[in-house]
Amino acid sequence: MQCYNTQVAVEPTLQLIVGQRVTDAGNDKQQIVPLIEVVQEQSGQKPEEILADSGYCSEENLKYLAKRRIEGFVATEKQKHGERNEACKRGPLPKGASRVERMKRKLQTKVGAAVYASRKYIVEPVFGQIKQARGFRQFLLRGLEKVRGEWALVCMTHNLLKFHKLCYE
Repeated sequence: MQCYNTQVAVEPTLQLIVGQRVTDAGNDKQQIVPLIEVVQEQSGQKPEEILADSGYCSEENLKYLAKRRIEGFVATEKQKHGERNEACKRGPLPKGASRVERMKRKLQTKVGAAVYASRKYIVEPVFGQIKQARGFRQFLLRGLEKVRGEWALVCMTHNLLKFHKLCYE
């Protein structure tokens, strides 16, 4: 069975896709670095911050974000729909806390939780619009390179429709 993993980076104001790629990797753990590189290549800008689900969380990815000075808000574990994280405990982090532990604490703060929650209305609607509103549920082509071209067209169409709506509303 051939399966493809689509990645998009979305800017928050207009929900434009500023970076996109397709991989045949089964998970997202190794995808944050290539996605940030593709954002820079396709948009010409380095992202200032990144909101990502728990599939992208690893010590290596958080280290990369820190090294590149990109503010990260990366979920550390899956959360059920409607479930809320416990509030941030008072006091300093334990010495030797891992990057994942520090990220978990960051997302438990009021600011961190609010910023991460914005992912629900920045990134997720883009996938919903592509899948539900435009009916794109599967690739028509086969082979990774052809699928990459097809996904690029889908993403470009998404952006064109956003611009069209903006100009003619």
